[in-house]
Amino acid sequence: MSMVQKARSVERLVQGQDTQDGAGVRLTRLLSHDLQERLDPFLMLDAFGSENPGDYIAGFPNHPHRGFETVTYMVAGRMRHKDSGGHEGLLQNGGVQWMTAGRGLIHSEMPEQEAGLMEGFQLWLNLPAKNKMCEPWYRDIQSESIPETTTGHDVLVRVIAGRSHDTEGAIQREQTEPLFLDLHFPSTEGVVFEQPIPATHNAFVYVYRGGLEIVSNEQTTQVPIQRMAVLANEGDGVVLRAQANTRAIVIAGNPLNEPIAQYGPFVMNTREQLVQAVDDFRAGLMG
Repeated sequence: MSMVQKARSVERLVQGQDTQDGAGVRLTRLLSHDLQERLDPFLMLDAFGSENPGDYIAGFPNHPHRGFETVTYMVAGRMRHKDSGGHEGLLQNGGVQWMTAGRGLIHSEMPEQEAGLMEGFQLWLNLPAKNKMCEPWYRDIQSESIPETTTGHDVLVRVIAGRSHDTEGAIQREQTEPLFLDLHFPSTEGVVFEQPIPATHNAFVYVYRGGLEIVSNEQTTQVPIQRMAVLANEGDGVVLRAQANTRAIVIAGNPLNEPIAQYGPFVMNTREQLVQAVDDFRAGLMG
């Protein structure tokens, strides 16, 4: 029996922009300011992946955050996290770092490898206005602690957040209700994966190996490697049909529908709150 009765179609395909962040880390920015309202509650998505140490070795030295959560998913590689709240952890192959910046943290993310592939994603998830000044929080989730399930069609689903195929994810959030899945399709061509998504939630799919089709009642859209598909807000889920050995992430969330005011690493609701965030940082009030 199908899990999805009316499958969502693709509203648009997005090609990320090559950029640099931190101390010169090369990455691809897939979700930025122009999509923040459309993909609320998500503020940013970066993809990084290189076997050239020069692209990542300088890392992300100390920098502040306030007003949102960062979710770093390390597909391959090793990155050391330290922050002003006294948290420290090693993010490595298949692991996730989930950090709630809240009222403010200063942290660093530095590679602990000098060669080989470093690949992964960083997602910024907004906090509701009432929680923007909450106490900072941090959790390292090692790969073996991320719930996994395998569908009847042999698709391995890593459930980082939310719920999929009767499997609860590692993280749940009450108001934004994020869904974050990493899908590993088998070596068989044309395998289908279905995921229910509430019609009110904004959602997108990004392909980082192989390629797939998003199949809806109206159309079938090809999504090649390194493309992000923004899903239309019609229907009760998404249906994917993949090439052999495809890997993709599916992300969805409940929009906050609140004003977004951003200045670099600070995301608040008003300009006045941003000015206060800068003043607090300069005054050493973020640790």
